[in-house]
Amino acid sequence: MRDDPRGLSPAEFALLITRANDLLTRLDTWLPPVPPPVDWRTTLACRWRKPMGRGMLAPVATLNCPPWQALTGIDAQKAALDRNIRQFLRGLPANNVLLAGSRGCGKSSLIKALLPRYASKGLRLVEVDRDDLIDLPDITDRLAQQAGKFILFADDLSFEPGDAAYKPLKAALDGSVAGLPDNVMLCATSNRRHLMPEFFAENAATQHLGGEVRPDESIEEKISLSDRFGLVLTFYPFNQDDYLSIVAGWVTALGGQADEAMRTQALQWAIQRGGRSGRVAQQFARDWVGRQGLRRKSTKA
Repeated sequence: MRDDPRGLSPAEFALLITRANDLLTRLDTWLPPVPPPVDWRTTLACRWRKPMGRGMLAPVATLNCPPWQALTGIDAQKAALDRNIRQFLRGLPANNVLLAGSRGCGKSSLIKALLPRYASKGLRLVEVDRDDLIDLPDITDRLAQQAGKFILFADDLSFEPGDAAYKPLKAALDGSVAGLPDNVMLCATSNRRHLMPEFFAENAATQHLGGEVRPDESIEEKISLSDRFGLVLTFYPFNQDDYLSIVAGWVTALGGQADEAMRTQALQWAIQRGGRSGRVAQQFARDWVGRQGLRRKSTKA
């Protein structure tokens, strides 16, 4: 007798359910195990990862955070960011932050340097890749339940024309009915001031981009994303004196000694690398201090 509307007898339907459960059990063994909750008392930073499509906060075992005092030549940006983060940590109104400008000038380093500086005050960091910004609601829901203060760090952020990945970020900043939790601040870095490419034709009032009737609205759409960051810090290329000062700061921080020979070689290094930046200064300092160490060991041997 077939009482089931799908044409199955009760015994056949029960067998089908058993087989389906068995299949689900076997499939579950292929999925990564559910990670244990993050212990934020001992974990300072996590990265958002999605193995097999399952989002998780993966603790960072080895931190890459430069010392705050080693970052020189960007004093105005440091002061503004430091003041904003102190407001955040004290539960006062504070802004989400966009650090934009020339490459290698310390944007990412400045965000990461905040972690050891204020870890004892409860600051923690979660790094999110650009492609995972769609998971912001899930991430912030998890962090809202924790006691600490969290920086959501999106590094080297940029979007191309027609890229819809920026929409979750816009909503999280100032668009969705569900805003960021009080214990979460979003900090992003980008080489682009408006996070999206801009074209010369957009400045010509007579040009209609792609046949669009109202091209000004497309321009406003581009600008609207960066405008949702309340604090925008701009970084510029360093002049020679600033570059040498940064080199000296990194050499000292790495335990080396600065002298006139260092200055000459640092300038030659910058010429070979095609520009002066904080990143180039740090790379030279590592090379210089490393070579000094080798010479000392060779002399002792």
